[in-house]
Amino acid sequence: MLVTPASTTDRDAARVLLPAAKSHFRRLARIWADGGYTGHLTDWTTQHLGLVLDIIRRSDDTRGFEVLPRCWVVERCFAWLLRSWRLVRDDERRTDTSEAIVRWSMTMLMSRRLAARCRQRPAPLQAA
Repeated sequence: MLVTPASTTDRDAARVLLPAAKSHFRRLARIWADGGYTGHLTDWTTQHLGLVLDIIRRSDDTRGFEVLPRCWVVERCFAWLLRSWRLVRDDERRTDTSEAIVRWSMTMLMSRRLAARCRQRPAPLQAA
């Protein structure tokens, strides 16, 4: 995870994030990104990291909102994160504090899901 200041463009942040992601997730081979990542980044990821960066584009004749393939996954994740009040307000001045709050929010989400899964699982039968 990488939290950057608002003055950092997505393409610049990707040059820091992608090598770290490649070293952490060794099976990573393909990345989907929106139109904000077009340009030299696609060539850079292929040459330096050996990754395929697929840019998902909207069609030119589309008006209004259009759900793009695979981009809904990211939007859903942002929606989960924005359920946390401190992330909605965005009052933090330091990026490491924001990163900690993102981690805390995702930890809360995952712990709720795990707890719900444990409640749904029936108790094992015990031998008499």
